[in-house]
Amino acid sequence: MRFFLFILWAIHWLPLPILGRMGKLLGTCAYHFWARRRRITLTNLRLCFPDMPESERERIALEHFQGYGRSILERGILWWSSVDRIKRLIQVEPEIPYNLTNAGPVILLCPHFVCLEMPGAIFSMGAPCCSIYTEQKNKIFDKVLHKGRIRFNPGVEIYSRSQGIKPIIRGIHKGLPFLMLPDMDFGIKDAEFVPFFGVPAATLVATSRIAAATRAKVIPVIGSFLPDYKGWKVTFYPPLENFPTKDVYADTKRINEFIEQRILERPAEYLWTHRRFKTRPEGMPPVYGKDSKK
Repeated sequence: MRFFLFILWAIHWLPLPILGRMGKLLGTCAYHFWARRRRITLTNLRLCFPDMPESERERIALEHFQGYGRSILERGILWWSSVDRIKRLIQVEPEIPYNLTNAGPVILLCPHFVCLEMPGAIFSMGAPCCSIYTEQKNKIFDKVLHKGRIRFNPGVEIYSRSQGIKPIIRGIHKGLPFLMLPDMDFGIKDAEFVPFFGVPAATLVATSRIAAATRAKVIPVIGSFLPDYKGWKVTFYPPLENFPTKDVYADTKRINEFIEQRILERPAEYLWTHRRFKTRPEGMPPVYGKDSKK
């Protein structure tokens, strides 16, 4: 891992078009040689787009791996490049809503697209925020990842997922916008089976519950690639209206529908390598075959 991080540090000096093409090549190799994640990706695409030709699903899967490879190598820019360089490479649309985050509690809803690191980076350059992350098994990588996410602002707070919801509530009450990633399968605890492209998916209901507990506005934000290796775009959407309601299921379904709409705009950039449907309703068979328990 030390050698990999050294390589990542060494190449972050390269111009982004070169670094991006290197990442694309890395992703292409991973698509052909990382059979398990390729199977998971294609399974997800078959479930979500059953009417799509297989050749089209394979094209999207390959492009996803290429984007994922890019995101790995380009992350070195976030971890070690100057703030000026990063700002030049990130295009914000329409603007960072500091006026809203300064006016009251806010949840920044950031689904798992491959450029998901960009919204937190650009936001924290102008104001502190808080978020959670899953501790990495490799302690060296975990330390670098944690340091990279707090480097732009000493007021940023990062909580381990194992700490539960209480630090999040405290952070929001302190005035820190909460950067939330709502769309991974962590099992049925604190989740409900909510349709995701028509497939029951164990989906955390925390967004609705935290918003209700803190009276926070929920502002979706998406990171994506700019064309021709010019950088990244971070899009802040208007706050969700009439959210939350007293119906946690309906709120969570609404979030999934928002994510579906964004996926249709850039299908290759969603994190299809994640086993989004690993938790199944009682009586329904697993969908990943021999990969279901790994």
